Amino acid sequence: MATGGEADEPAAPEGEGEGERDWADLTPVCLAEAFSRLGPEDLWRGAMPCCRAWRAAARSRPALFAALDLEPAFEAVGADAAEWWTPAFQRRVDAMLRSAASLAAGELRVVRVRHCSGDALASAAKRIPLWSEARLKIQTRLIPCGRMLRVTTLATWKGNYSPQLSILSIQSSPSVTDRSMLTVASCCPILTELDISYCYEVSYKSLEVIGQSCPNLVVLKRSIFNWLDSSEHVRTVPAEYLRACPQDGDREAIAISRSMPKLKQLVLKFAKLSGVGLNSIAEGCKELEVLDLFGCANLTSRGIEQAAANLKNLETLVKPNFYIPRSAFHMERYGHWQLYDERFQTNVFQI
Repeated sequence: MATGGEADEPAAPEGEGEGERDWADLTPVCLAEAFSRLGPEDLWRGAMPCCRAWRAAARSRPALFAALDLEPAFEAVGADAAEWWTPAFQRRVDAMLRSAASLAAGELRVVRVRHCSGDALASAAKRIPLWSEARLKIQTRLIPCGRMLRVTTLATWKGNYSPQLSILSIQSSPSVTDRSMLTVASCCPILTELDISYCYEVSYKSLEVIGQSCPNLVVLKRSIFNWLDSSEHVRTVPAEYLRACPQDGDREAIAISRSMPKLKQLVLKFAKLSGVGLNSIAEGCKELEVLDLFGCANLTSRGIEQAAANLKNLETLVKPNFYIPRSAFHMERYGHWQLYDERFQTNVFQI
């Protein structure tokens, strides 16, 4: 009803409520600020493919790509998938890793991926420039040569390194080798957390160099697949890869103890270290607060107690669990084992 002689205002057309916004008028700065509130999936698969202007706005802020964390997506599946161990899937992960390193422009701080290749990892760590984006620096010098001046042109490629990378997780990456890890060690000196679980081509040599080059490393995860009974992995992980399980657990333990004295968390699930390796860790890594030895079948309860007594800061100790019923491993392939008494105890473990 009109009041004071004024006519009723026409109602706003449906769909033009207060919640509607015209994003086309937003400046690149405003768009980049809005994108900073998006999750990785929304940014990569929603905003950036939308249009050229949005993609340019996202690229204008390298901090948007400072973290590449694919771990939540992997964990959402709940278990390994056979597709993840194919070359095609590795190429997809590599493409994302290379793109993130390029867009971050030297500000890459967190990388959590799986099934990447060694070349892609080295490229992300070292930020090797591609032909299309390398910056060619031309320097022209005039050098006296008798009565004439000789013009000398020096061309140098200027690459962007990633010294900001502090967290690196590359679980289940069979193509990552010692060579690529040496690149990581030389280019990422401020690493504080490293997860190389299920990377069977990475040896104790990499652990030595990483420890020497990254003095601030406080978290190391170096687990291997359950070698006591691999039936839970046979449908997904290639059989030849399971058979290539690292055997030099003590050598790796000694490398850790000698080069990583500041470690606070160490995860070695199913590692093949013996009491010799464990004692070395207890002597060299005095600051350990968390030690996970689940599935380490070559250890004895007495050896574990002795090592734990030397770790004064130890808060959490996960023992190998000498009492592991077969049904705990979800062995569908050997379902008849579930008929056994749950108190069944394998003699593989030593007490």
